[in-house]
Amino acid sequence: MIEQREPEPSRPVWSWIRSAPGTHIWMLIIAITSVVVVIVPDHLEHVLLHRNSSNIHELARHPVRALLSSAFWIESPSSLPLYVVLFEVFQANVERWLGTLRWLFVIATGHITATLISQKLVLMAIEDNRAPRSMVHVVDIGVSYGLATAVGVLTYRLPGPWRWFYLAGCVAFFGLPLATGGTFTDLGHAIALAVGLLAWPLTRNPGRRRTPG
Repeated sequence: MIEQREPEPSRPVWSWIRSAPGTHIWMLIIAITSVVVVIVPDHLEHVLLHRNSSNIHELARHPVRALLSSAFWIESPSSLPLYVVLFEVFQANVERWLGTLRWLFVIATGHITATLISQKLVLMAIEDNRAPRSMVHVVDIGVSYGLATAVGVLTYRLPGPWRWFYLAGCVAFFGLPLATGGTFTDLGHAIALAVGLLAWPLTRNPGRRRTPG
């Protein structure tokens, strides 16, 4: 049985971190890679972002590495504080609710599915001359697909009518850019949200809370 973790009142900060270890380890790695992007020379930053991207070129040459490493970098380190907030609101709450293993499975599925489908469609657009060949090397990194998946999963955590208001907001937020001529990234976000919503069976009986002893 997967155990849900709840913060301990006596040590609020440490217990909060321990209650969602996967989220906070992930966030720590992103913080480290963001510092690296800030301190390295511009030409090296360009190389790092492209080598850790999950674009068509890297997926064809190093598919596993590309899918994994792209989840630990963000293109703009200045957005790190925003990601910290989003991780605490969405990722940490989903992990705390489902347990680390289920959370990791759902988020990884969303990240991988959104990346592969969106990049496949980019490849098709290039082959049909609807997109420039330079898109093969486009920078495609970041944690937004995983966040969109967590946003979708969290729908089932909300009670009563709030769930439907939340769902409508999610569909509007991720769907409107796509409906108004969005990019392949917007498509990836919509796919990741759908993966989170389709994970409903994994949200049933996610585990019993640990009773403090």
